Amino acid sequence: MAQRLLLRRFLASVISRKPSQGRWPHLTSRALQTPQCTPGSLTVTLNPARTIYTTRISLTTFNIQDGPDFQDRVVNSETPVVVDFHAQWCGPCKILGPRLEKMVAKQHGKVVMAKVDIDDHTDLAIEYEVSAVPTVLAMKNGDVVDKFVGIKDEDQLEAFLKKLIG
Repeated sequence: MAQRLLLRRFLASVISRKPSQGRWPHLTSRALQTPQCTPGSLTVTLNPARTIYTTRISLTTFNIQDGPDFQDRVVNSETPVVVDFHAQWCGPCKILGPRLEKMVAKQHGKVVMAKVDIDDHTDLAIEYEVSAVPTVLAMKNGDVVDKFVGIKDEDQLEAFLKKLIG
């Protein structure tokens, strides 16, 4: 029963959100139902007034899973890659991460972003000489072409990305 309540609350919160732009297709779902409990039975009624909006999945940012994944998605990438070495406990990382993701998304696929948690992938952090977080590397054709440590504002990030893209 508690699982149904949690699922119902989650779906209600997701469905009640409206997209910021009207260009996304929407679907009216008859599959969304509102359960009503009565003693000894469960009555399900259709709620056709609910609308589901679909969104595009961001393919510009991804988390690195292991060494071979880093090799495949970053080193062997034909697209320039921004590598964000971060940690869950790092306050500045929590500020820089979303800011950097936003700036990478504005580049419309000209550059992608890989996120590497240094606690999970210490071998990669050592290999790329990461001594403090956040550390951001710019990689092109498998080579590190630029690097910075610490927080940058949006103008500095934009200049960093433009330099990487060329």
